[in-house]
Amino acid sequence: MNLIQQILRAVLFLILAFFGLVMAFVFMASTALAIGVLYIVARLKGRPFGVKAYWAERRRSAMPTGPGAWSRGSQPARERDVTDIEMREIP
Repeated sequence: MNLIQQILRAVLFLILAFFGLVMAFVFMASTALAIGVLYIVARLKGRPFGVKAYWAERRRSAMPTGPGAWSRGSQPARERDVTDIEMREIP
């Protein structure tokens, strides 16, 4: 009886390990496909493909332009402040 239980546990473990390997392979293949698509799009647009170029482009588009771009103009400083929490006593 103990031998049958051990065999069933081993078979179930091997089945789970196989499905885990299949999922890991699918994840790796989809990642490789996504990187390939990004590479082709970058080549078609004439831009360099790489992590540094990607983050430089993202940083460039997110940066505000001009002097005082981060300020909100005529609003006083109190209205620009953000309050995360407010303390109050609970009766």
